[in-house]
Amino acid sequence: MYRPQFEAALRLLARVSRDLDDAGFNPPILVGGGAVEFYTGGAITTGDFDLSCARQELLEAAIQRQGFVRPSGPEKATRGWVHPELALGFEVVSGSLLDGLADRTRVRVLELGADGSVAVIAPEDMIADRMGQYASGSAPEMLEQARALFSLCEGLDLQYMDKRIREETAGDHGLQDLADPD
Repeated sequence: MYRPQFEAALRLLARVSRDLDDAGFNPPILVGGGAVEFYTGGAITTGDFDLSCARQELLEAAIQRQGFVRPSGPEKATRGWVHPELALGFEVVSGSLLDGLADRTRVRVLELGADGSVAVIAPEDMIADRMGQYASGSAPEMLEQARALFSLCEGLDLQYMDKRIREETAGDHGLQDLADPD
């Protein structure tokens, strides 16, 4: 179902999350392409794990303890962290989940046994985020990601999702835009 690098990255994220939780802080939430890969069962893959966490400095220290390093040198400008054994990086992209618009009570928790758990943004919010990026005109490919998520995720709260899509697109789009055009 998932590629080995993705599973290994999830386990590392679970250990990082446990470190923050043990220190009394909210663990990071997986957003972006990593959440899309999770919810599509690997049908859409990513090159990094985008994370939302209010305590960036603590998160980055926990990431370093798991063996991640910040790339440096010519043509290595990045805000993220890479692990020498993975083909995936981690990057803190926000301090609040979708600028505070997402309902944190809808975050899903993936239990990974001894490694701990990973918090993942709700699929409804991920779909709304992709629709917002599509509506901005800067990422037309995000419509297909939103449609893939919509078709693969079960048990979606359609009322909440329509509300969130409308928020993210300034009212220009809604559920009707997720229907396959064929």
